[in-house]
Amino acid sequence: MGIAPEKHWETMLSLLHRADNQAAGEAIPGGDFAWTSAWVFDHFHTVPEPTVEATHEAWTLMAAFAAASQRVRLGQMCTCMAYRNPAYLAKVASTADIVSGGRIEMGIGAGWYEHEWRAYGYGFPTAGERLRALDEGVQIMSSMWRTGSSGKFEGKKFQVDGALCYPQPLQQLPVGDDGAEVPSIPLWIAGGGEKKTLRIAARSAQYTNFSADPEGFAHKSSVLEAHCKDLGRDFGEITRSADYNVVIGETEKDVADRLAWIEDHLRRWAPERADHEIGVWRDAYLTGTPEQIVEKLRGLEKLGMTYAITYFQEAAYDQSGIELFEKQVIPELQ
Repeated sequence: MGIAPEKHWETMLSLLHRADNQAAGEAIPGGDFAWTSAWVFDHFHTVPEPTVEATHEAWTLMAAFAAASQRVRLGQMCTCMAYRNPAYLAKVASTADIVSGGRIEMGIGAGWYEHEWRAYGYGFPTAGERLRALDEGVQIMSSMWRTGSSGKFEGKKFQVDGALCYPQPLQQLPVGDDGAEVPSIPLWIAGGGEKKTLRIAARSAQYTNFSADPEGFAHKSSVLEAHCKDLGRDFGEITRSADYNVVIGETEKDVADRLAWIEDHLRRWAPERADHEIGVWRDAYLTGTPEQIVEKLRGLEKLGMTYAITYFQEAAYDQSGIELFEKQVIPELQ
């Protein structure tokens, strides 16, 4: 918000290069640690309400990021399964994996943004139907990546017959009891639905992404573990992640100043949704000084959260919060 559309790519590219340089192990102020991934979201409109602010298409960005970087991994949090036919999506992701040299992560979920669905002519199926699409789509994509073909799949939502996926992804993942590696892309099943989503994750995911607060994370983890036990899957094979808004400052006053900047920014550029968004940022779990944030992340790590995806509201304008996180949070967690 507040950056001219013709400057968007330049801004995104500078942040991508920052992460990519650190992924190479290049020294930065205070250390030689690295970010491991860069993420986009898969929306066609702004959230939580549609505006005329430019919103870039996720998989176009994946291809551009793949060509414009060399080391950092690239993901979406998360791709909506029903926005693209899964056979087509498998092909898109495999192509991006080739371009990137094997650095794509597939974040995938059932989708939720009703206005966007209806605006683009997808209707808005029931939650059960959206979850069925997720389940079937994951099966189709996995088959195409691993074998090069969808085979014949007759689902209630999707039907494919011999859709080919060549070239297959560059990445190799272990499957089966013998751990043999086959071409594939890591699947991040996003969402915490306990009956369906977490069961799909227990069957197919290498990563999950659900509740960020300790109580919610612990509960969803226990549900996922129960599904794994029921399906005969090793619970330890799945990396559990969560995504966090971060408001960081050297002192309590610095934190308050950053929150004040966020509030001013939102009231200036998104007044129609400012009150809601301000509340979200003030309640962000990772709000505080570096010491406070380290303590919270260590607590989450004890619960099994070992991959945090972090978002800094001010990053396009001011990277001091990112720098502080790099210098005083990341080293404490390595």
